[in-house]
Amino acid sequence: MLPALADLIGSARVVSLPMATRFRGVDTREALLFEGPEGWAEFSPFLEYEDAEAATWLAAAIDFAFRTQPAPLRDRIPVNATVPAIEASRVPEVLARFAGCRTAKVKVAEPGQTLADDIARVRAVREAMGAEGRIRIDANGLWNVDEAEHAVHALNEFDLEYVEQPCASVEELADLRRRVKYMGIPVAADESVRKSSDPLAVARAKAADLLVIKAQPLGGVTHALQIVTAAGLPVVVSSALDTAVGLSQGAALAAALPSLEYDCGLGTSSLFLDDVAELRPVDGSISADRVTPDAAALERLAASDERRDWWLERLTRCHQVLGLGGDAA
Repeated sequence: MLPALADLIGSARVVSLPMATRFRGVDTREALLFEGPEGWAEFSPFLEYEDAEAATWLAAAIDFAFRTQPAPLRDRIPVNATVPAIEASRVPEVLARFAGCRTAKVKVAEPGQTLADDIARVRAVREAMGAEGRIRIDANGLWNVDEAEHAVHALNEFDLEYVEQPCASVEELADLRRRVKYMGIPVAADESVRKSSDPLAVARAKAADLLVIKAQPLGGVTHALQIVTAAGLPVVVSSALDTAVGLSQGAALAAALPSLEYDCGLGTSSLFLDDVAELRPVDGSISADRVTPDAAALERLAASDERRDWWLERLTRCHQVLGLGGDAA
C-alpha cells in the first residue's frame, strides 16, 4: 500500500552534499530524505531523469522506509574505491580517501578525454595499489564496440578484474564479450540492467558475465534480489552516488545476497567532503547496519529553499505516478 504523500513530506529533508572532486558532471549531490516506520530512506534520482524513471527510485525509498527488509546474512560489506575521470597525478589523493580498499573502480571514456588519459589514470591506480590490487573500469556505455575492443586491449596490461558497461546496448555488449572472451576479461552490465524496461534481457542474451545491481533504480532491495535470482549471474552491488542513507540501503541489499563474490561499489561516501552520517570505508568495508542521519548534519547540509521546493514538487509528481500504477517494482 502506498503511504500518503503527507507522510513523506512531513519528515522530508533535502540536502546538498559537497564533493571532494567533480564526479558524473556535478560538484554537489542533492537528495531528499524521509523517515518511515522502519527508518530513514533516500530519494535521489539524478536531476535529468524524467518522472516515470524517477518514480522507481521513490518506490525503493518507500520500500526501505515503510517495509521490513530481507534478513541480513553478513554484517560487513567489502567495498571498492571509486576513481573519477581525474588527472593521473591526483589518483593517490583520491585513493587515500578509501581506507583499506583492495579494489578500485576507475572511470574511463569521459567525454572530452582520450584513451591516453584513461591509460595514464589506470596505470597510476595500478602503481598506487600494487600488483595485488584489483582494478575494474567503467565506461558508462560511451564506447562503440570497436572503441571498446581497442580500449580493452590497451588496458589489458593492468590486469583488469572486469570492464563495466563498455557499450550502451545489449547487442553491443554481447558482441564485445565474444571479441574479448579469449583475453579472460569479464564484461559487467550496469545501465543495461537498471535503465532497461527488461532488466533480465542482458542475462538472457548472454551479453554479460556479471551484473551491477543498485537498489534505488531497481525499486528496492526485495525487487533487486528477485532480479539477481532470475538472472543467475554473479553481481556487484553498487550505488548511484548516494548519501550515507542510500548507501545503507545498498548495504542491506549486499547483506541479503546468498553469495557476495565481489567488492561492492558502496564506499562512495568518501567522494563527499561531508555527509549526513558516517559511512566511509574502514579497513576496506562498511557496516551493514541501518544508518540514521545526524541532526546537525541535516541542518549543516540543508539545501536552499528553492532546491527544497524543487525536490518536494518532484516527490509529489512521482508519488502521483506510483498512485496511478506506475511502480516499476
